[in-house]
Amino acid sequence: MVHAASDKAVPWSRFDAGKLCLSIFPGLQLPIITRYYVTLSFLTTAACALEIITPFNVYFNAHLIFKKGELWRLLTNFFFFGNLGLDFVFHMFFLVKYCKSLEEGSFRGRSADFLWMLLFGGTLLTVLAPFVSIEFLGSSLTFMMVYVWGRRHQYVNLSFLGIFNFTAPYLPWVLLAFSVMLGSSPKVDLLGMVAGHAYYYLEDVYPRISGRRPLKTPGFIQALFPVDEPIRPAAEVVMQQFAADLLHQQQQGDAAGIAGEQQQQQGPGAAGPPAATHAQAVDDRPHTD
Repeated sequence: MVHAASDKAVPWSRFDAGKLCLSIFPGLQLPIITRYYVTLSFLTTAACALEIITPFNVYFNAHLIFKKGELWRLLTNFFFFGNLGLDFVFHMFFLVKYCKSLEEGSFRGRSADFLWMLLFGGTLLTVLAPFVSIEFLGSSLTFMMVYVWGRRHQYVNLSFLGIFNFTAPYLPWVLLAFSVMLGSSPKVDLLGMVAGHAYYYLEDVYPRISGRRPLKTPGFIQALFPVDEPIRPAAEVVMQQFAADLLHQQQQGDAAGIAGEQQQQQGPGAAGPPAATHAQAVDDRPHTD
């Protein structure tokens, strides 16, 4: 959190969007890039639902962008996921799941690289969008993340509605087939797969072949993350709390043992003061809410 009275520079990654995200999705712990993307997506979609703005203000339109100078559309079209409803919940589920899995998995401790992946994918999708007449590219960007996640988890076994099993690299194709069965156009998903495969090839395959890395993260992107925020798994938090409780119980047992020894040394007639001392020790221990 940024304190106005502080004279130290605070990285933008500590901005209060974290608190805003937790207020929107209570109990949801998200890494920095996922946190911002989910928060902006929810706020943009909610603003359209409340008619503060309309989808016509945020959709991708090359003519309005390059002829009218409405440059904000280059970004805002990635944050709109349709009307608030079951379809929006479905898209948010996939966005949170795979964006978070990538950032905490293969991009763990490399938030700059993850942001650079999203910028590369968003740029490629923006270039291709006019040729396929897609106005909102958020779903395609999400599908790109699904594709990259599947490629980087080749041996993870998945199940589709309990009907059949498959490995993670086939997940985009299974979702594409399911989308077509529901009557949706496949071009949104296919566009995301194209962007995902382009990134996967240039970042994971081509460097092994040539020894060169064409998608190396630029220095100005890395400068945005001088120290990546540590991501603490839920299991680690639970174990630390368990260890703290165990240490507290041990300290209480040690205090009781010392009080008992003092009582035995002073004799039965002097039992009062040690008992009071023990009671005071118990009463003075730290209380938790």
